[in-house]
Amino acid sequence: MKKMLFVLATVALAAGAAQADTLAKIKTSGAATMGVRESSGALSYTLGDGKYAGFHVEICQRVLADVQKGLGLPRLDVKYQAVTSQNRIPLVQNGTVDIECGSTTNNATRQKDVSFAVTTYVEEVRIAVKANSGITSIAQLAGKNVATTTGTTSVQLLRKHERANNIDFKEVFGKDHADSFLLMESGRADAFVMDGQILAGNIAKAKSPADFRIVGEVLSVEPIAIMIRKDDPAFKKAVDDSIIAMMKSGDIAKLYDKWFLQPIPPSNTKVGLPLSDATKAAWAQPNDKPVEDYMKK
Repeated sequence: MKKMLFVLATVALAAGAAQADTLAKIKTSGAATMGVRESSGALSYTLGDGKYAGFHVEICQRVLADVQKGLGLPRLDVKYQAVTSQNRIPLVQNGTVDIECGSTTNNATRQKDVSFAVTTYVEEVRIAVKANSGITSIAQLAGKNVATTTGTTSVQLLRKHERANNIDFKEVFGKDHADSFLLMESGRADAFVMDGQILAGNIAKAKSPADFRIVGEVLSVEPIAIMIRKDDPAFKKAVDDSIIAMMKSGDIAKLYDKWFLQPIPPSNTKVGLPLSDATKAAWAQPNDKPVEDYMKK
């Protein structure tokens, strides 16, 4: 019996090691699967017909091109898998997705299950409301319906904020960021709490962007990073090296300008979110520190 258990354990370990060797998997299959989001602002969003675009999508496309070159592959078939806030981590863990290019916060809890590349974007969590709502701060959310997306941490951040003490509001959940924005747009929610660029991106795509605005205190500053499987140092190094090269060359700044300051498809509207000092600092000193390190500052 002990011998059988040992054999089973050995097989399980071997399977885990094989799964964690993403470079070998890509080289053998000639394919890589990119996890993408349907409505994560200018970081990652759908164009329809199975096509995706955005700052993180293009960064990952360049990373995978570098991986293809490094492996000496004449061709690499890049597949796109839409993920949600709820399933993104399991799909990376089980090998369905090789590299997740959405809007995932790097935090200590998630680092127990997955790894993160160096931080490519530093986010501020904010509140979006209708311009005529009269809401300008956290204190005015008392008795209101507040929307957020299932599987995210934004409402927890709001509840923990010192200015939210003794403020009673009701949470309503959207299945994705577009659904959460619709809850607020349709009047079923009075506010939508989420990453600032996701709020700005959804406002830019609204029928009447002037009807909405981002207000209130900054709830949290969070490092957003590309997610990969845990315990795969060779693939992490390949991803990090590619991203750091973009930082050093200035290419990542050009990509930021393209996706956040210029008109983007499909409606050719601008998100209009200038590069923050926190993101500049992350590019100047590449690191994969979790949000907890930012909270100490």
